[in-house]
Amino acid sequence: MANRRFLQSTIRHCCPSLLYSSTTPIRSLTTSLPSIETVTLENPSPVPCKIPNCFAQFNPPMRFSSRARSSDGDNGEEDYEDDGSDDGDDDGEEEEDELSGSEGEEEVDEEGVAAKAVENRTYSLEEKEAEAAAIGYKVIAPLDPSERAFKPWEPVFAVIQIGSHQFKVSNGDVIYAERLKFCEVNDKLLLSKVLMLGSRSQTIIGRPTLPEAAVFAVVEEHALDAKVIIFKKKRRKNYRRTKGHRQELTRLRITDIQGVMKEEKAAIAA
Repeated sequence: MANRRFLQSTIRHCCPSLLYSSTTPIRSLTTSLPSIETVTLENPSPVPCKIPNCFAQFNPPMRFSSRARSSDGDNGEEDYEDDGSDDGDDDGEEEEDELSGSEGEEEVDEEGVAAKAVENRTYSLEEKEAEAAAIGYKVIAPLDPSERAFKPWEPVFAVIQIGSHQFKVSNGDVIYAERLKFCEVNDKLLLSKVLMLGSRSQTIIGRPTLPEAAVFAVVEEHALDAKVIIFKKKRRKNYRRTKGHRQELTRLRITDIQGVMKEEKAAIAA
Protein backbone atom coordinates (compact mmCIF):
# COMPACT_ATOMS: atom_id res chain seq x y z
CA MET A 1 0.00 0.00 0.00
CA ALA A 2 2.83 2.36 0.81
CA ASN A 3 4.60 1.57 -2.47
CA ARG A 4 1.44 2.30 -4.40
CA ARG A 5 1.03 5.67 -2.72
CA PHE A 6 4.68 6.44 -3.40
CA LEU A 7 4.28 5.75 -7.14
CA GLN A 8 1.11 7.83 -7.35
CA SER A 9 2.63 10.82 -5.64
CA THR A 10 5.77 10.60 -7.82
CA ILE A 11 3.76 10.53 -11.03
CA ARG A 12 1.55 13.39 -9.81
CA HIS A 13 4.51 15.70 -9.10
CA CYS A 14 6.86 14.73 -11.94
CA CYS A 15 4.44 14.60 -14.88
CA PRO A 16 1.67 17.11 -14.27
CA SER A 17 1.39 18.00 -17.99
CA LEU A 18 0.65 14.45 -19.00
CA LEU A 19 -2.06 14.02 -16.39
CA TYR A 20 -3.83 17.39 -16.45
CA SER A 21 -3.25 18.91 -19.99
CA SER A 22 -6.46 18.97 -22.06
CA THR A 23 -5.58 21.46 -24.87
CA THR A 24 -4.01 18.95 -27.31
CA PRO A 25 -5.52 15.58 -27.97
CA ILE A 26 -3.53 12.41 -27.71
CA ARG A 27 -3.83 11.66 -31.44
CA SER A 28 -2.02 14.85 -32.42
CA LEU A 29 1.04 13.83 -30.53
CA THR A 30 2.02 11.29 -33.13
CA THR A 31 1.77 13.75 -36.01
CA SER A 32 3.09 16.91 -34.50
CA LEU A 33 6.14 15.45 -32.89
CA PRO A 34 9.18 15.13 -35.14
CA SER A 35 11.15 11.97 -35.51
CA ILE A 36 13.47 10.88 -32.87
CA GLU A 37 16.54 11.45 -35.05
CA THR A 38 15.84 15.17 -35.66
CA VAL A 39 14.78 16.08 -32.09
CA THR A 40 17.03 18.64 -30.48
CA LEU A 41 16.68 19.97 -27.00
CA GLU A 42 16.75 23.75 -26.69
CA ASN A 43 17.61 23.61 -23.04
CA PRO A 44 20.21 20.93 -22.52
CA SER A 45 20.26 21.41 -18.76
CA PRO A 46 18.36 18.70 -16.87
CA VAL A 47 14.97 19.59 -15.50
CA PRO A 48 14.98 19.57 -11.75
CA CYS A 49 12.45 17.20 -10.35
CA LYS A 50 11.53 17.29 -6.72
CA ILE A 51 10.75 13.94 -5.27
CA PRO A 52 8.33 14.41 -2.40
CA ASN A 53 8.85 12.81 0.89
CA CYS A 54 5.89 10.52 0.97
CA PHE A 55 6.78 9.24 4.39
CA ALA A 56 6.47 12.66 6.06
CA GLN A 57 2.93 11.89 7.13
CA PHE A 58 4.10 8.91 9.07
CA ASN A 59 5.65 9.17 12.54
CA PRO A 60 9.41 8.71 12.68
CA PRO A 61 10.42 5.17 13.46
CA MET A 62 11.52 4.19 16.94
CA ARG A 63 15.25 3.87 17.25
CA PHE A 64 16.64 1.51 19.80
CA SER A 65 20.19 2.43 20.65
CA SER A 66 22.46 2.57 23.64
CA ARG A 67 21.47 6.19 24.26
CA ALA A 68 18.06 5.23 25.57
CA ARG A 69 19.63 2.76 27.92
CA SER A 70 22.20 5.29 29.01
CA SER A 71 19.40 7.79 29.60
CA ASP A 72 17.63 5.22 31.74
CA GLY A 73 20.84 4.63 33.56
CA ASP A 74 21.24 8.36 34.08
CA ASN A 75 17.74 8.54 35.48
CA GLY A 76 18.54 5.74 37.86
CA GLU A 77 21.67 7.53 38.93
CA GLU A 78 19.68 10.71 39.48
CA ASP A 79 17.19 8.80 41.60
CA TYR A 80 20.04 7.36 43.58
CA GLU A 81 21.51 10.81 43.97
CA ASP A 82 18.13 12.05 45.15
CA ASP A 83 18.05 9.23 47.65
CA GLY A 84 21.50 10.23 48.69
CA SER A 85 20.35 13.79 49.11
CA ASP A 86 17.51 12.52 51.30
CA ASP A 87 20.03 10.57 53.30
CA GLY A 88 22.04 13.75 53.57
CA ASP A 89 18.97 15.49 54.89
CA ASP A 90 18.50 12.68 57.39
CA ASP A 91 22.12 13.04 58.39
CA GLY A 92 21.54 16.75 58.82
CA GLU A 93 18.52 15.99 60.97
CA GLU A 94 20.61 13.55 63.00
CA GLU A 95 23.24 16.23 63.47
CA GLU A 96 20.54 18.68 64.51
CA ASP A 97 19.15 16.10 66.95
CA GLU A 98 22.62 15.51 68.34
CA LEU A 99 23.07 19.25 68.68
CA SER A 100 19.69 19.50 70.37
CA GLY A 101 20.69 16.62 72.64
CA SER A 102 23.91 18.40 73.52
CA GLU A 103 21.93 21.57 74.11
CA GLY A 104 19.60 19.58 76.36
CA GLU A 105 22.61 18.32 78.29
CA GLU A 106 23.88 21.87 78.61
CA GLU A 107 20.47 22.87 79.92
CA VAL A 108 20.61 20.02 82.44
CA ASP A 109 24.08 21.13 83.47
CA GLU A 110 22.81 24.67 83.86
CA GLU A 111 19.97 23.37 86.01
CA GLY A 112 22.49 21.49 88.14
CA VAL A 113 24.57 24.63 88.52
CA ALA A 114 21.45 26.57 89.48
CA ALA A 115 20.54 23.90 92.05
CA LYS A 116 24.03 24.08 93.54
CA ALA A 117 23.76 27.84 93.68
CA VAL A 118 20.47 27.49 95.57
CA GLU A 119 22.09 25.05 97.99
CA ASN A 120 25.02 27.39 98.58
CA ARG A 121 22.85 30.40 99.36
CA THR A 122 22.51 31.53 102.94
CA TYR A 123 19.15 31.22 104.73
CA SER A 124 17.95 33.20 107.67
CA LEU A 125 16.60 31.45 110.78
CA GLU A 126 13.00 32.21 109.83
CA GLU A 127 13.49 30.82 106.31
CA LYS A 128 15.03 27.63 107.68
CA GLU A 129 12.15 27.09 110.08
CA ALA A 130 9.57 27.78 107.37
CA GLU A 131 11.12 25.34 104.89
CA ALA A 132 11.60 22.68 107.56
CA ALA A 133 7.94 23.04 108.61
CA ALA A 134 6.86 22.67 104.97
CA ILE A 135 8.82 19.42 104.75
CA GLY A 136 7.39 18.18 108.06
CA TYR A 137 10.03 18.49 110.78
CA LYS A 138 11.51 20.92 113.26
CA VAL A 139 15.00 20.96 114.73
CA ILE A 140 14.80 21.04 118.54
CA ALA A 141 18.40 20.97 119.71
CA PRO A 142 21.56 18.85 119.51
CA LEU A 143 21.46 15.61 121.48
CA ASP A 144 23.18 15.77 124.87
CA PRO A 145 25.58 12.84 125.40
CA SER A 146 24.25 12.33 128.95
CA GLU A 147 20.63 12.34 127.79
CA ARG A 148 18.82 9.03 127.49
CA ALA A 149 16.70 9.74 124.46
CA PHE A 150 16.21 6.15 123.31
CA LYS A 151 13.39 4.26 124.99
CA PRO A 152 12.39 0.61 124.83
CA TRP A 153 9.86 -0.58 122.31
CA GLU A 154 6.19 0.11 123.02
CA PRO A 155 3.06 -1.30 121.28
CA VAL A 156 2.30 2.06 119.67
CA PHE A 157 2.62 3.08 116.04
CA ALA A 158 2.31 6.28 114.04
CA VAL A 159 2.04 7.18 110.37
CA ILE A 160 4.15 10.22 109.57
CA GLN A 161 4.87 12.21 106.43
CA ILE A 162 8.27 13.65 105.50
CA GLY A 163 8.29 15.52 102.26
CA SER A 164 6.27 13.42 99.80
CA HIS A 165 6.84 10.07 101.56
CA GLN A 166 4.91 8.39 104.35
CA PHE A 167 6.26 5.98 106.96
CA LYS A 168 4.69 3.75 109.60
CA VAL A 169 7.00 3.81 112.64
CA SER A 170 7.30 2.69 116.25
CA ASN A 171 9.87 3.31 118.99
CA GLY A 172 13.35 2.23 117.94
CA ASP A 173 12.60 2.04 114.19
CA VAL A 174 15.06 3.38 111.64
CA ILE A 175 13.89 5.12 108.47
CA TYR A 176 15.64 6.71 105.52
CA ALA A 177 14.22 9.96 104.17
CA GLU A 178 15.46 12.31 101.49
CA ARG A 179 18.24 14.58 102.65
CA LEU A 180 16.98 17.05 105.27
CA LYS A 181 18.78 20.33 104.61
CA PHE A 182 18.87 22.18 107.89
CA CYS A 183 19.88 19.48 110.34
CA GLU A 184 23.12 17.82 111.35
CA VAL A 185 24.05 14.48 112.86
CA ASN A 186 22.86 13.99 116.50
CA ASP A 187 20.17 16.66 116.16
CA LYS A 188 16.82 15.98 117.80
CA LEU A 189 13.85 16.43 115.49
CA LEU A 190 10.14 16.84 116.01
CA LEU A 191 8.17 15.24 113.16
CA SER A 192 5.03 17.33 113.06
CA LYS A 193 3.06 15.80 110.17
CA VAL A 194 1.41 12.86 111.95
CA LEU A 195 -1.38 11.31 109.91
CA MET A 196 -2.42 8.49 112.22
CA LEU A 197 -1.79 7.09 115.71
CA GLY A 198 -2.64 3.66 117.02
CA SER A 199 -2.27 1.41 120.06
CA ARG A 200 -3.99 -1.70 121.45
CA SER A 201 -6.81 0.34 122.91
CA GLN A 202 -7.06 3.40 120.69
CA THR A 203 -6.75 4.51 117.07
CA ILE A 204 -6.75 8.14 115.96
CA ILE A 205 -6.97 9.18 112.33
CA GLY A 206 -6.12 12.71 111.26
CA ARG A 207 -7.98 14.90 108.77
CA PRO A 208 -5.39 15.08 107.34
CA THR A 209 -3.02 15.53 110.33
CA LEU A 210 -3.19 15.32 114.12
CA PRO A 211 -2.07 18.66 115.61
CA GLU A 212 -1.72 17.27 119.17
CA ALA A 213 0.40 14.26 118.16
CA ALA A 214 4.19 14.32 118.03
CA VAL A 215 6.90 11.91 116.94
CA PHE A 216 10.51 12.47 118.03
CA ALA A 217 13.59 11.26 116.18
CA VAL A 218 17.37 11.64 116.16
CA VAL A 219 19.53 12.17 113.09
CA GLU A 220 22.06 9.35 112.93
CA GLU A 221 23.66 9.77 109.52
CA HIS A 222 23.65 11.53 106.17
CA ALA A 223 24.35 8.89 103.53
CA LEU A 224 24.04 8.08 99.85
CA ASP A 225 21.64 5.57 98.39
CA ALA A 226 22.67 2.75 96.04
CA LYS A 227 23.74 3.84 92.59
CA VAL A 228 21.02 3.95 89.96
CA ILE A 229 22.11 3.73 86.30
CA ILE A 230 20.15 5.91 83.88
CA PHE A 231 20.48 4.93 80.21
CA LYS A 232 19.04 7.14 77.47
CA LYS A 233 18.83 6.19 73.80
CA LYS A 234 17.20 7.68 70.70
CA ARG A 235 16.50 5.43 67.74
CA ARG A 236 18.36 6.17 64.51
CA LYS A 237 19.91 9.26 66.07
CA ASN A 238 23.21 7.81 67.30
CA TYR A 239 22.35 9.13 70.75
CA ARG A 240 23.31 7.12 73.82
CA ARG A 241 23.95 8.43 77.28
CA THR A 242 24.67 6.53 80.47
CA LYS A 243 24.55 8.33 83.77
CA GLY A 244 24.63 7.29 87.40
CA HIS A 245 22.78 8.84 90.30
CA ARG A 246 23.03 8.38 94.05
CA GLN A 247 20.29 9.97 96.09
CA GLU A 248 21.27 11.75 99.29
CA LEU A 249 19.46 10.31 102.32
CA THR A 250 19.12 11.07 106.01
CA ARG A 251 18.92 8.24 108.52
CA LEU A 252 16.50 8.83 111.40
CA ARG A 253 15.88 6.75 114.51
CA ILE A 254 12.47 7.11 116.16
CA THR A 255 12.75 7.75 119.92
CA ASP A 256 9.22 8.52 121.15
CA ILE A 257 5.57 8.75 120.05
CA GLN A 258 3.17 11.01 121.92
CA GLY A 259 -0.51 11.81 121.59
CA VAL A 260 -2.10 8.39 122.05
CA MET A 261 -3.16 6.44 125.13
CA LYS A 262 -0.55 3.82 125.89
CA GLU A 263 -0.92 0.48 127.68
CA GLU A 264 0.54 1.57 131.05
CA LYS A 265 -1.66 4.65 131.29
CA ALA A 266 -4.71 2.60 130.32
CA ALA A 267 -3.97 0.07 133.11
CA ILE A 268 -3.55 2.83 135.72
CA ALA A 269 -6.82 4.46 134.64
CA ALA A 270 -8.64 1.10 135.02
